[in-house]
Parts: sequence; structure tokens; C-alpha cells
Amino acid sequence: MRTFYLNNLSSKGIEDLTERPSINLENTFKIVKPILESVKASGLKAALKFAKEFDGFEVDQFKVSKEEIEEAEAKIEPNLKAALDVAADNIKKFHIEQFPKRYEIETMNGINCSREFRPIDSVGLYVPGGSAVLPSTMLMLGIPAKIAGCERVVVFSPCKNNKINYPLLYAAKICGITEFYKIGGAQAIALMAFGDVSIPKVNKIFGPGNQYVTAAKLLVSIDPDGCSIDMPAGPSELLVIADENANLAFVAADLLSQAEHGADSQVVLISTAEEVADRINGEVLKQLKSLSRKEIAAKSLEKSFTLIVGDINQAIDFSNSYAPEHLILNVKNPNDYIHKVKNAGSVFLGQYSPESAGDYASGTNHSLPTSGFAKSFGGVSVEMFMKSITFQSLTEKGLENISNAVQAIAEAEGLDAHKKAVSIRIK
Repeated sequence: MRTFYLNNLSSKGIEDLTERPSINLENTFKIVKPILESVKASGLKAALKFAKEFDGFEVDQFKVSKEEIEEAEAKIEPNLKAALDVAADNIKKFHIEQFPKRYEIETMNGINCSREFRPIDSVGLYVPGGSAVLPSTMLMLGIPAKIAGCERVVVFSPCKNNKINYPLLYAAKICGITEFYKIGGAQAIALMAFGDVSIPKVNKIFGPGNQYVTAAKLLVSIDPDGCSIDMPAGPSELLVIADENANLAFVAADLLSQAEHGADSQVVLISTAEEVADRINGEVLKQLKSLSRKEIAAKSLEKSFTLIVGDINQAIDFSNSYAPEHLILNVKNPNDYIHKVKNAGSVFLGQYSPESAGDYASGTNHSLPTSGFAKSFGGVSVEMFMKSITFQSLTEKGLENISNAVQAIAEAEGLDAHKKAVSIRIK
């Protein structure tokens, strides 16, 4: 990892550090657009053609059967089954508290306004299945969708050897998912967004993916025939702030836990002490040797960096500019700094709060904004699977009370019919 000193950087240098390792979206769009157009025109037939081309999918049974889910539950390793149960229970406990409450207010005498939430009827969940299959993502998306009350929840995920692995199918069962298709990639996003005679389109797509999935989500979200998406999401990232009190081995392990996600992931170490940073980087190289995905992690580290700062406040200021997906405060008295954190997807406080806990089982959601989008987006929540509707009820007296204001604004805007709709009611 490269090392930089904050006090030696210009404003432009600091800004450059907040930029993520680039993905050439223009080139990715050129690859993805023909796939989307083909699926939009030919539906399932085209999606299955691409599934065969990219994933080697060659069987007629493209939908997961009830028998496959039952087989997964019977054959999943007991310890893993218990682990997924624990994770699901904690995720439910945390997310059920997010269910938005109705509120009502009388803004003026005779004018009552209220806001209520309704679930999105049909949602699509994308669960990656590339170099790592993620049953945890199934839980993170499926559980809030069900809590929200979505009538139809459909899952798409690429398969290997024409099968979806047992942990992912068991996670789907925990969530109560019955509509699950063995299709991944941009073709899956297209099929969810545009639909087919046998597979109706969804209203919103959730879930992370590689650059092709991300590009496909962005493109369908601006297509009039497409659908909305949860958020722009790219490669995983982690920023750790460590002071002289930090456990060096813990910090190194945290950095590697994100670096192993993919070669395009990025990890950032910020420290108030150069000696501490050097020792952590040495520990990173030591631990790297024993990882099964060390080649992937090593490529990620090439795009990552260390930043030496004067104090914790400077570290948090830089973190707010970077807006990391995950932020770890491995410092003395981390709670003292919570109020200073403005931009981050999810924050982990203290020595014993590894990012892995949030990825799997603490209860918070791991589907989070990346690439600086934490400045304007939060992570997946129950409310994201719903939409709000406002209501208003005016009595005759209430309309009288507001009539002058409405008519004056309508007249100023040159909208005579708006003014008439009020004046015709006023005696």
C-alpha cells in the first residue's frame, strides 16, 4: 500500500485520493447495452442464451424448484445452517424497528395532512454468484423485503454446474422466497427490469454485483420501460482509522477482509502515528500469505493506500470527504467521535467491532453505498422497499383559511385553472 502524508498534500492531492480505482463505465456500457436490448426484445429466450454463453447454463430447469430448496435444507452443513439462523434472527430484530410509522398533523384549522407507507408490489433481488456466493446478501435483501410486505419478491443469481448452492437456497427459504431463477449477470437485471411473458417485470431492483451488473442497473433505471434501483453500487471498500491504542493484528485482518472481496476493491488505512501504520502494513503482508484469496487481495492492495494525519479529527475530516462504504474507528474512546461522522455507509466502533460482523450477523445491513455515494445514500433498509403516500383532508372552513394563499400563488404562476378550483368552492 502506498503511503501519503496529509500535511504534504495539496487540496488537489487530497481530492485525488478520494477518487476510487476507475472502472471504465463507457466501455462497460458498450458491452452491456446489447445484452439489455436483446433481453428487452426477446425476453427469457435471450436471457437464457446469455446465461449459457457467460455461465455455462445448459438445463431446461431455470427456476429453482421446491424440491431443490428442501434438498438444500436437508443437506446443508448443520453448523452453517445454525449460523444463518442466528444471522437471520439478528437481521430481523434490527430491521423490524425500521418499519416507518404513519403520522398526521393539522397544519391549519380544518386542514389535516398525513403520510403513510405502502410496500412496493414487486421487487427483484440480485445475489452475486461469481468468485464468491453470498447467502448473507440473500438475508440482507430478502428479510427487509418481507418485513416491508412486498407481495412479490423474486431472486436472480448465477449458478455453477446448473445448480444454486445449498447455503444460498437455505437462506432463500429463511426469507420465504419461492420465486428464484438460476440466471445472473446483466441478462438477469434486464429480465427483472423488462420482464417476459412468463416472468413479469419488477418495480425495483436491489443488490450488489460486478461492473456489468452495476452498469446494467444504471441503464435500466433510466430506461422508460425499465425500473428503479436501490442505489449505485460498485466495488467494496473499507476505511480504518487507527491510533496508537489500536491492535495492529486486528486492523490488518480488517483491511484484508475487504481486500479479498475483489481486485477492484479498495482499503484505506489512516493513522495518527507513522510507526503504527508501518507496523500494521507489515502485519498485512504477513497475514496475506495465509489467505486462500491472497492473489485477489494483493491486487486490491496495489490500489489501496495509507494516510498519515496529525490527529483523529483530521482523519475523520478526510473520511467524510472519501465517504467510505465501511468505516472502522479503532481508536481510544471511539464513541467520542460518532457525532463527527457525516458520510459513511456503516460504522464499526472499537477494537472488537470487525467489519465482518456487519457483513454477516450483527443485524445491520451490508448492502451499502460505495464510490462516495455515502454522501447522498444510506444502506438498504425496510423503507427502501416501500414508498410513501401523502393524504390531505380539508373542511369547508379549512379551505377558506388557505384559499387566499393558494389563489395568490396560482395567479403568480399564471395557472388560472388552479385558482378557479379554489374560488369555485368559496361562497
